[in-house]
Amino acid sequence: MSKLLVVDDEKNLRLVVQKEMTRQGHEVMCAEDGEAAWELLEEQDFDVVLCDINMPRLDGLGLLRRTRERSQNPPEVIMLTGQATVESAIEAMKLGAYDYLTKPYRIGELSALVTAAAEKQQLKVDNQRLRAQIARTHQSLPEIVADSPQMKEALRLVQRVAPSDTSVLITGESGVGKELIAQAIHRLSGRSDKPFIDLNCAALQDTLLESELFGHEAGAFSGARARKLGLFEIADGGTLFLDEIMEMPMQLQSKLLRALETRTFFRVGGVKKVEVDVRLIAATNRDKDTAIADGLFRADLMYRVNSFEINVPPLRERREDIEPLARHLLHKLAGQNEPELSPAAIEALNAFDWSGNVRQLRNCLERAILLADNGMITPRELPPEIAFRTEKTNVSVSYGSPSREPVSSFQNTTPSNLRDVERQQIIGALEKTGWHRGKTAELLGISPSTLYRRLREYDLDVR
Repeated sequence: MSKLLVVDDEKNLRLVVQKEMTRQGHEVMCAEDGEAAWELLEEQDFDVVLCDINMPRLDGLGLLRRTRERSQNPPEVIMLTGQATVESAIEAMKLGAYDYLTKPYRIGELSALVTAAAEKQQLKVDNQRLRAQIARTHQSLPEIVADSPQMKEALRLVQRVAPSDTSVLITGESGVGKELIAQAIHRLSGRSDKPFIDLNCAALQDTLLESELFGHEAGAFSGARARKLGLFEIADGGTLFLDEIMEMPMQLQSKLLRALETRTFFRVGGVKKVEVDVRLIAATNRDKDTAIADGLFRADLMYRVNSFEINVPPLRERREDIEPLARHLLHKLAGQNEPELSPAAIEALNAFDWSGNVRQLRNCLERAILLADNGMITPRELPPEIAFRTEKTNVSVSYGSPSREPVSSFQNTTPSNLRDVERQQIIGALEKTGWHRGKTAELLGISPSTLYRRLREYDLDVR
């Protein structure tokens, strides 16, 4: 059912339309001219207005113009006239009329137009409500727990940089929540109603990454049967988040730099320049100075990406966040069946170093939920290394800070730089898994493509 307003100076015609529309389930009101109709429009909302053009005091075009200029949420207007001219039809459509009917018209034709116009109006109302709801949700940033001074400072920086279009580099160890920070920046920006597109640069092979980022034309390479839009193009007007950006191959870094500087690019195999308006947010768990010094990342691209840096500290350096984070994750994972944390379990969680940060904490709690009895998590449900405070040998590749205990027989070596530490960790993990690359990548906490790239860099791709 829709709410209609019939505006016509012919009383009999008004009554006929009102009767037929009411019979079809609509709520209908009438007005004898434009001024009377405007008084009703100021008092209440209507979905559709059926309006004659030639009327005393205020004609149909004048009423249409007034609704578009003064109403916050104007109804859809269908113009009705017995003296149709091309000029009046064009003028009505320019002013925003939904459609134009000439008298005499069939009730079935009018009914179909009313239904379509009412559906359009309802979609506009629903869209406004959803936008308002999303805006409220985004402003609250419910996913980020920040009780520690370090995280409060990080969020302060987020709020300061978000309204601008400045490129942001988010640094921090793996699992600290860099993507959540990127989402927060987008949600608080003027681009919040536009797309947020994310891409993990380490998750794709080098040959596929360019196509995924910039798209390709039909026939650009074997298997490219049709044009594909890249993520850069899909993110137009919004934000593009490139995670693990320092895993991007060197030949693609130059194209990314060019796209950021000119806001234009060519699809793979294309000759037509594509223009985009994209804000870039990037993240890395590597040390940027070391990556530049080792020739793995272009310095000029770093200057372009790193206009504003936000560092997310590891969980072990913000222990005030561990307990509230644990409770937040428990509620998110278990919902209404959320178990309680015993004081001893909280003490064990706070004492652990969390080399895998929030991701490791989440995995720990998932296990504890499955094992918990009587709605209570005790140290008994926690992994042994957490319950007994004996953290396992750290085999994760932590680029921001070297591991305290490198794996395997290299413990007594003194690495000359961060690359040596990384190479030693990879070799140690390979030895533990019998050189099984899939298991090694899982043990190191990195993607297989990143492991393969490291094996080539360190000449370890052949056993």
